[in-house]
Amino acid sequence: MRTTDGGESAADGGVSSLGGVKIRPRLLVGSLLVAVAVIGIAVWTQQSDSDDGEFDASLQDPSSVVTFPNDGLGNDDVQGDPFPDVVLLDGDDNEIATSDLVGEPLVVNLWYSTCPPCAKELPEFAEVDAETDDARFIGVNILDSVEVMERFAGERGVEYDLLRDEFADLSGAIGATAMPITLFVTSDGTIVEQTGALDADELRGKIADLLAVDGGAS
Repeated sequence: MRTTDGGESAADGGVSSLGGVKIRPRLLVGSLLVAVAVIGIAVWTQQSDSDDGEFDASLQDPSSVVTFPNDGLGNDDVQGDPFPDVVLLDGDDNEIATSDLVGEPLVVNLWYSTCPPCAKELPEFAEVDAETDDARFIGVNILDSVEVMERFAGERGVEYDLLRDEFADLSGAIGATAMPITLFVTSDGTIVEQTGALDADELRGKIADLLAVDGGAS
């Protein structure tokens, strides 16, 4: 992990070693995301037994799908933890310390363009952001180029700040493997709630809860 003073810790460094082979956390996160996507496709997509060769995309057994939290097989539970102090990049490659974001209620959404639930919820986040004055929205992209990040989000109405977790500093610090993840952070930098995908009404409810905890409910 890169810290705000530019250094790297030995335990969470930008590059780890396994059997003499250097592995970047970003590569590890990317590999895990691919695995999650493959499993998701296997669960959701099943070829029908009919002769026409059409695919049946319905979920045969909804109870078989386990969502966050999933007993340690997915994202770590960081509710109650401090918001990690790491460095992110904006669209111009300027370094942005997460410690500089703390000081007001935050809605921090981790996403990437080829994640279907991420794409589905982005317009919902854009809608709620446009009507919310008491909490700041931050989008954190974990995989895409600047061009793809800005185009993809812009096409879905996103106008809030977009940052990049290019070296998996934030996603690694919170133990993220499945996206999207949204962190609700109080003004003092405490993560009071962590969720997966949300629709607009659910997001409004989570923001209301955040503001109530933060003491700024309107």
